[in-house]
Order: sequence, then C-alpha cells, then structure tokens
Amino acid sequence: MSSIRHLIHGLVRDIGFPVRRLLPAAAARTVGPFVFFDHMGPVVRPHPHIGLATVTYLFSGAMMHRDSLGVVQRITPGAVNWMAAGRGIVHSERVPDDIRNDKVPVHGLQMWVALPKDQEQGDASFHHYAEDDMPRIEVGAASLHLLAGKAYGHESPVKTSSPTLYVCGRIKAGGTLSLPADYSERSVYVVTGAATLDGEALEAGVLAILEPGIDVLLTAQDDTLFMVLGGEPIDGPRFVWWNFVASSKELIDSAKLAWRAQDRDVFGAIPGEVEWIPLPEK
Repeated sequence: MSSIRHLIHGLVRDIGFPVRRLLPAAAARTVGPFVFFDHMGPVVRPHPHIGLATVTYLFSGAMMHRDSLGVVQRITPGAVNWMAAGRGIVHSERVPDDIRNDKVPVHGLQMWVALPKDQEQGDASFHHYAEDDMPRIEVGAASLHLLAGKAYGHESPVKTSSPTLYVCGRIKAGGTLSLPADYSERSVYVVTGAATLDGEALEAGVLAILEPGIDVLLTAQDDTLFMVLGGEPIDGPRFVWWNFVASSKELIDSAKLAWRAQDRDVFGAIPGEVEWIPLPEK
C-alpha cells in the first residue's frame, strides 16, 4: 500500500509576484491545522486577516513585518514569526532596502493555521522566535530545525493554538529519515532537491499528504531541503474567502463589511503604511 494519500503539485499564481499555492487544494483543503500554504516571493502588501495565524519562514533574504498592533520586526532566515489575527489585524511584509539594493533573493514559505473556534474572535498577537530559539536535531543523516510542536524527543518553544507539527530539514543525497506517525495528519514538501517516500518519488515543489498511522521512510535522491507539516485536525470545517478564515460565513461577511468600510475598530491601521487594498469583487 502506498504511504502517500495525495500528491499536490500546486498552482503557480501571480499576485504581483509569482507564488506556488499548495493549500487549499481539491485533494486536501487542510493538513492538521494548516489551511493555506504558499511557496512565496518577495513582498506582501498591507492586507487584513481574521480567524487564523500566519507563519512566515525564510530560507534567504529578509522581510520587514509591520502590523496594526504597532509591531515592526525584521524577518530573517531561520526565524519563526507567528501572528494570530483573532477578530482582526492588518499586516505587511516588505523587502528591506539593503536586501533590495544588494539584490539578495527572498525565498520562503507563508502558512496559515486555523485558530480554534474559541480563539478565532480573540485578541490579535504577534510573536517572533529567533533562529536559535528552536531546537536543532541531528537524526541520522538529517539535520532538522523544529519550528513548532514535538518531534524526536524535542519540543519547540513556539506557542501554537492547537497540536501542530512544523519542521525544516536538510539531508544529503542517499541519506534517510524515518517520519514517525506521531500526529494524525502529516505532509512532506520538497523545497529543493528530490526524495522518495517509501520508494515513491517526490519532486521539488510537490506536497505529499501521508497516510495516517504509519511510519514513512524519506530517502534523499539529491541533497534535499524539505519541510514536514501537520498536526491534529481542526475543530470543524473552515470557510476561506480572500484573506479571511472563519468557522461561519457570518464571520466572513462581517469582516468583508468592516474592511470595505475601513473600520479601524476591527482592523486598526499599520503605522507608516498608506496603501489600502480594496475588497475583491469575487
């Protein structure tokens, strides 16, 4: 029996810059609490969120995070930036001048994690974790950076809202890593390189949703940079519209009205940002 339930190749979209969108997909709308997965490019203009946490992780370059809480935080490779939107927040992530002037490539991932129902209308918050805050783990031929959750006897200090697994790993060609069935839902994404999962090929840019309840052997065909993400299922289905995630359509509709009206009591404003993105027609 195959260890892979689904292979998601993603859609390349141009949202002012090219991104590869892996979640949501027709085959799998969520993996654990993850409801959105972008292999992203270099800039995120000011926009609102509700009902989710954004998780930004860079491999190269840097970005400057600003939000309506007044947080200004430079995002650097290896750090984790966890922003919980709650009932409403606005943020931007722009390339710093030094990175742009030096033409350093900005390469990273942006995830959305659905907040549990009892937190989706809570206060917004932002937490930054430096690269050295999260455990580095050597498991056989693999070097792992544990970004969230528990794995291989270690635990990340990143505060999550539900059981969540998020790991960045590097492995040399020919090396292997056993992926234990510690969480109900797991997936593997190859950023660069190539690998197999129990002998089945996994190319770069493809998200493999794993079968639950079984250990899976990852074998690197080339030097490979990969991510493991998952966790426990979220507490019920979610509606996703534009940048809003909620357990009910009524919450989505309320957020639409508030953003259209530029209601700062709901979303606030980012100090120093003047750009405003109108609500999409569709």
